[in-house]
Amino acid sequence: MSSSASLDLPPPLSASTSERKVSSSSPAAAAAAARNPISLRLYKVLAANFEDDATREALRTLSEFYQPATDKGKGKQLDAGALHLTNGHAHAEPQTPASALLPAVSTGVAVRARKNLRRDVELRLAECSQQFLRAFGEVDEKLDVLNSHVAQMRAKCDEIHAQLQASNDACKYLLERAEGLQTQRQTLIARSELVNSFLKRFTLTPAETDAMVSRDVPVGQSMFDAIDRTEKIREDCRVLLSGEGGESQAGLDIMATTAQLLEQAFQKLLRWCSFEFRQLGRDAMLEVSPTMREAVRRLRAQPALLTEALSALSSIRQTTLLNSFIDALTRGGPGGMPRPIELHAHDPGRYVGDMLAWVHQAMAGEQEFLESLFGVRHARMVGAVRTAGEGEEESWVRRLMDENLEKLCLPLKVRVQQTTRSQEGSITAYKIANLLQFYLVTMQRTIGEQALLTKTVQEITDFAFKVFFDTLEASGRSLLRFLHPPEADLGPPLTLRDFSHVLREIMEDYARADPEAEGDGFKKILDTSLEPALEMCKRMSELMPPQAAWEQHIFLVNCFVYLQAMLEPYGFTGERVDALEEQIEGHVHGLMDEHYTRLLKDSGLHPVVEALSSQTSGPLSHEPAASSAAVTSALKAFDTFLSTLDVQSSPRLALLSVPSVGSRIHRGALARIARDYGRVCDAVRDARNKYEFASTLLGSQRPFGQMGVLSQVLGIAEDEIAAA
Repeated sequence: MSSSASLDLPPPLSASTSERKVSSSSPAAAAAAARNPISLRLYKVLAANFEDDATREALRTLSEFYQPATDKGKGKQLDAGALHLTNGHAHAEPQTPASALLPAVSTGVAVRARKNLRRDVELRLAECSQQFLRAFGEVDEKLDVLNSHVAQMRAKCDEIHAQLQASNDACKYLLERAEGLQTQRQTLIARSELVNSFLKRFTLTPAETDAMVSRDVPVGQSMFDAIDRTEKIREDCRVLLSGEGGESQAGLDIMATTAQLLEQAFQKLLRWCSFEFRQLGRDAMLEVSPTMREAVRRLRAQPALLTEALSALSSIRQTTLLNSFIDALTRGGPGGMPRPIELHAHDPGRYVGDMLAWVHQAMAGEQEFLESLFGVRHARMVGAVRTAGEGEEESWVRRLMDENLEKLCLPLKVRVQQTTRSQEGSITAYKIANLLQFYLVTMQRTIGEQALLTKTVQEITDFAFKVFFDTLEASGRSLLRFLHPPEADLGPPLTLRDFSHVLREIMEDYARADPEAEGDGFKKILDTSLEPALEMCKRMSELMPPQAAWEQHIFLVNCFVYLQAMLEPYGFTGERVDALEEQIEGHVHGLMDEHYTRLLKDSGLHPVVEALSSQTSGPLSHEPAASSAAVTSALKAFDTFLSTLDVQSSPRLALLSVPSVGSRIHRGALARIARDYGRVCDAVRDARNKYEFASTLLGSQRPFGQMGVLSQVLGIAEDEIAAA
């Protein structure tokens, strides 16, 4: 080791020179040199590349290892005796520090490094080894302590492991139990959600329950919403009960609970409606709130409860209306206006009309109130014709109106009958009866024919008409009681004119009551009134002398024409007008026949016409009354007749009250005279009658045998003469 360290290496320059020498030598010398270790080492050193990082780092470390000393006094020579070997290792004395082992640095660093490099390196390695030994000694001590601790920890770990194993076993069971509980929890949560959903759908909230049953919560929209919710629950529950599983206990319980709640809610509505009806029934001005209307609509689902509530309302309204009617009769309105109805008791028509008008107004008010109470959308006007398809609301309204107006029947009936019974005149009796008939029709259409008030008014109306017809029959009997011959003017008697005046007023009232009235409703009145009048006229005509048939006809025509003129303006008397027209025509024809007979005699044609009418098979000229001389005399008299004739009228017809009738009779008789003149002319011209010089005979006097001339003289058309 010391011999190697003491070798002096040649400098690098000499090595290079040697290398060049060897290279220039012979190959044998090169092979020998290659086998020399020194040569090999030199070659290796010379061929080494000092550019790699490891070499550069080694050289840097080496340069730091032999740094120049800054304090020469502090350097000490390494005492070779300071080292000793123990167990083949170099150890420094304990009292010598590691830095003391370093060699003293001199100016000949390279020389010393070449000489002492191995020694210095070994010293540094020894110092490092000592440091490692001290460190490992401490580690060993620590490891002993650690081993004891590790043993203790291992024991504790074994104990903990055993506990962990036990805990693991316990936790495994707990985990399994927890997993089962978690599954159960999920199931319970799902069931809870289902139950909550079920309860939310099939149960009421406390607020809804209180709204239905609690007296502290007023009746209002909240209660109606709760009832709707309950009905919806019951409807859904019916579906639940009709499922495949059949009836369930939950469904039955829900139905029982909701039924009980609904019953309590309807009882609450009943109490509230009864109280409100008592308050409302006493008011004159009736106003229905939306809450009351809705409450009544809800109670319609329970007819018994609704009937009970409406019975209380009907009782209150009966008393209220009766008191109001009595006050209107005796005290009048507020402050005395309007005045009491009974102040007009001296005027039967107004008295009865005011009472019926008050009842009609009360009926209209009740109808409006009840229609508002039941929410009738298409309200029917008072007196409008009832339709067949009447709804439930209209039935309730009609029934309650009948009940509410019930107590008005007796006082109305007593007063109207008393007033009607005291009447003696036909006109007043008829006005009352006709007024009652009008209100009867109105009430029949409004509250129905079976209502008590309608029946009462029907009874009063029948009684009034009976009184009227009794009065009318009494008037007719009075016409036939005192009969006398007609006056000299043969006009209608005064009693007939008075009677006609009464009948005209009755017809006026009938026409005003119903302008489109037909004759069926008035037929009985006409029969009752006209028959006695016609009978009176006939009996008065019969009181005239038998030879006064002409005057009888004129008198009857005057009476009948007067009655016809009275009846003609009214459309419902057409049947009677036609009957009178037939009777007038019969008497007109009688007058025309008699007037014709008189005019025929006055014309001078009567003997010839009579002979012509009674002509036998022989010639007419052979008849003494129709000989040529008789015909000439008759024609001459006819000419004179035409000269003095008034073709427009006749004094004998002046007593007819209607000039047109007398003119018609006169013209009809003249037409017959002209017809007879034509017959005479035809008979004279007929060769079978053997008249000589027939043309001369007829042409000697007007109208010269020409019908056209006679038609012009008389002012009558030839067609009218031919039809006579």
